[in-house]
Amino acid sequence: MEANDLINLAYVVAATLFVFGIKMLGSAETARRGNLISGSGMLLAVVITLLAEGLDYKWILGGLLVGGAIGLVAARLVKMTAMPELVALFNGFGGLASLLVAWAEFEKIKASGWEVYQLETSSNPTFSGFVIYAAMLIGGVTFTGSLFAYGKLSGKLSGSAIVFGGQKAINILLLAILIGVGAVFTWSSDLELTYKLFLTGVGLSLLFGIMGVMPIGGGDMPVVISLLNSLSGVAASAAGFVIANNVLIVAGCLVGASGLILTVIMCKAMNRSLGNVLFSGFGATSSSGGDDDDREPKAISVEDAFYVLEAANSVLFIPGYGMAVAQAQHVVKELAELLEENGTEANFAIHPVAGRMPGHMNVLLAEADVEYEKLLEMDTVNPIMPTVDVAIVIGANDVVNPAAAEDPSSPIYGMPIIEAHQAKTVFALKRGQGKGFSGLVNKLFLMENTRMIYGDAKATISSLVNELKG
Repeated sequence: MEANDLINLAYVVAATLFVFGIKMLGSAETARRGNLISGSGMLLAVVITLLAEGLDYKWILGGLLVGGAIGLVAARLVKMTAMPELVALFNGFGGLASLLVAWAEFEKIKASGWEVYQLETSSNPTFSGFVIYAAMLIGGVTFTGSLFAYGKLSGKLSGSAIVFGGQKAINILLLAILIGVGAVFTWSSDLELTYKLFLTGVGLSLLFGIMGVMPIGGGDMPVVISLLNSLSGVAASAAGFVIANNVLIVAGCLVGASGLILTVIMCKAMNRSLGNVLFSGFGATSSSGGDDDDREPKAISVEDAFYVLEAANSVLFIPGYGMAVAQAQHVVKELAELLEENGTEANFAIHPVAGRMPGHMNVLLAEADVEYEKLLEMDTVNPIMPTVDVAIVIGANDVVNPAAAEDPSSPIYGMPIIEAHQAKTVFALKRGQGKGFSGLVNKLFLMENTRMIYGDAKATISSLVNELKG
């Protein structure tokens, strides 16, 4: 068997490990093993590539040391509350890597000429030009779009949608110019012209990434994160075509496809199309049908809430981003355990878009070692919600807002929600009377069966734990 056959066989094995690893991520019991299997596949692919390509190991080892150090610091120091923005950064750097790969390959062509490059690689110049431009374009959009998403998620930029007159027309014009520049770049053989076109494409793609994420509000960040993840995979796949690396093509396609599937799931969970999420400017205004309601939320003390919980037969926790901010997942688990010791059934209801990235609440509760069987999906809890004695909403807003079902004037009307308002009693834990990240008033907080417990969620839950222990 020739060396190329062995290399391709190793790549097939690596790709197979990727597929099995991703498959195992679908279950909490096998997710850790799936990560290890996928990681093993990537290690195999990296080792084979290094051995096959004859690369300068000084640069490779230097990059591994620097990147490994950054990853280690991030893994140890970044808090769980910062995971959404960290994921956004990872997506962005993946896009930047693809852009740089495309740029490096084009510099190689510029130095040798299309004829020499075609002889060395046996590639079609038109196809090579297309994939180089595609990797650059998608990578650039992913990079700056992810950086802008990072700014929104970290609070360094406003979480509201930023819209202005003529914005859609400008975005369409930018996209048209990018496509036009790409067409000329792909078909032209003039290296001086194509180099100028390439640099123009780089600048416009970076601008388009910012312009694309700018009109998307904070409430839609889970969709944005999953879409950018998909784009980073597509960019990597295009980079794989650029350097003729089969395993990079397969890995990029897997990431792109899984990210797109997750994006569709997120949109379905909000009963909105991807186009509506990207272009509607949701969250640019904060008005909803609940703004004219003159009722005041009714507060309750921790002591009085304790007496209600002590007598409850069933309690349902509904976490949101407020739980992540307060780092309250561990004390929430402790409270659930104490309630069960008292004879109360305690479960958790998880909305698909709760938090600021897909699976945000699942990750936090898994960190606190909450049993996976107690994490119930929205379709499971809604039919039994009228039998729940107490629903405890911890920092969630839109995902429990009755306006989604009752108010046609609300921007979230038609969005599937966890119907917490159907529970016999609702405790809503919030720092204050402010609106959620998307800027909408939550009608749940004004209902007769809802009582507000103001303050830090972790401190509030800790107080309830102390009451139950006492």
